[in-house]
Amino acid sequence: MAETTPTIEYSRRHIIRLGANVIAGCLLPWLPKAAQAAPFTSQRLTITTRGLRSAQGKDIILIPGLASGPAVWSPLLSQLDGHRLHLVQINGFAKSPAGANATGPLLAPLSDEVARYISSQNIHSPIILGHSMGGTLAMMLGLRTSVCASQIIVIDMLPDGSAMVGGTAQGFGYLAGQLKGYLTGTKAGRQILADMVNQTPEGRNSDVRVIAQSLTELAQTDLRPQLKRLSSPLTVIAALPGRADIDSAQMRRYRQAYASAPKVKIMGVGPSGHMVMHDQPQKLADVIRKLIE
Repeated sequence: MAETTPTIEYSRRHIIRLGANVIAGCLLPWLPKAAQAAPFTSQRLTITTRGLRSAQGKDIILIPGLASGPAVWSPLLSQLDGHRLHLVQINGFAKSPAGANATGPLLAPLSDEVARYISSQNIHSPIILGHSMGGTLAMMLGLRTSVCASQIIVIDMLPDGSAMVGGTAQGFGYLAGQLKGYLTGTKAGRQILADMVNQTPEGRNSDVRVIAQSLTELAQTDLRPQLKRLSSPLTVIAALPGRADIDSAQMRRYRQAYASAPKVKIMGVGPSGHMVMHDQPQKLADVIRKLIE
């Protein structure tokens, strides 16, 4: 009798395991599809994923700046192995058709769409990383309680868009609104704007209507009064014309602009122009890797 017990036990385990597999196979199609998110579609942007998330990895949403596409992140992507990257392409930038971005408001609808992507794809506690205008969108997303970002990283952008060119939302913002009419409503204005955009490799063949609307809204946007509501840790990486270890006027300007954010860290990378990803790719990658570890 003792000799047959192991065989009986094995048979029981085998039957139980087989039954569980059959039940799971029958029930699986009827289970909620939380982990089987439907493909995301939008008339304003496209988002592609790259890489597989490791056990310690994170979901990182990368939003490029004005007139740029996902290619702007190329020097950084290979440094982020082990994380799942979500690369945002805004319609109308970098050769993509304008779609719904051709007319009407832009920043708020784009923020809505990225938030919808995060929700529809069941992404929990993402890191949101944005450059320039993408940094503005990253902060707008961080201010949404529904997004629950684990971290916001802004590369070379102030919360008051006009301050990037030494103005204010009240002053320069009004001028930008008037200028937009000339840049998009006249043949000469459209040509001037197209020539300006085409001087930057990332912006070539961007839609001038989307560029003009972006510039206008950025000039009229001031997030400083809202930063005190930002619950996610915020890191701002400033592009410095000189060495990053010197307390420059640029760093003091950034600290003052973000003073109301409760969990903010200001860092500098330099010497660099606005396109830090191209000017100092390794320094930027080292900073970001340390932030997301």
